[in-house]
Amino acid sequence: MAKFVQLNNGWNADPNAPEPSVLVVGPDTFVTFYVNAFQFPKFSEGTKATLRFKNCQRFRDGPTNDEGWLMGECRFSRLAPAWGEFYAVSGAPDLLSAPQDWIINADAPRSGQATHFLFYFKDETFECVADDWAVELPASLSLQRMASLPADLAR
Repeated sequence: MAKFVQLNNGWNADPNAPEPSVLVVGPDTFVTFYVNAFQFPKFSEGTKATLRFKNCQRFRDGPTNDEGWLMGECRFSRLAPAWGEFYAVSGAPDLLSAPQDWIINADAPRSGQATHFLFYFKDETFECVADDWAVELPASLSLQRMASLPADLAR
């Protein structure tokens, strides 16, 4: 049985137009998106957050949206507690590795400590396998600058 631990406490992606973008820099993967200023008034509209997945071995940006999840078309539809949240997922290895469209990051070292992360955005699903994660709320200029460096300089 798959186990889900919700990680986004006090923040979330914009429910209408999060516009996530993914950037790989060396062993890390960055996901930047608009935050939910409606539910969390400490953020102003147009504020972005960045998730950094450290030593991200693989990731995928899947097509399942909120409607597909509600209709049971997602492999986690009847298992995940709610749509639109950010989770660490464990258990059920057949479900975790099921998709065939993973993008492998050859720059990320393989470790036995990797965790499967899953974030349900409005119109897509992002998931990855990484050693750790961090969030910048709002996305800081230093992290954005680092994410834009060439891979050989970003390490």
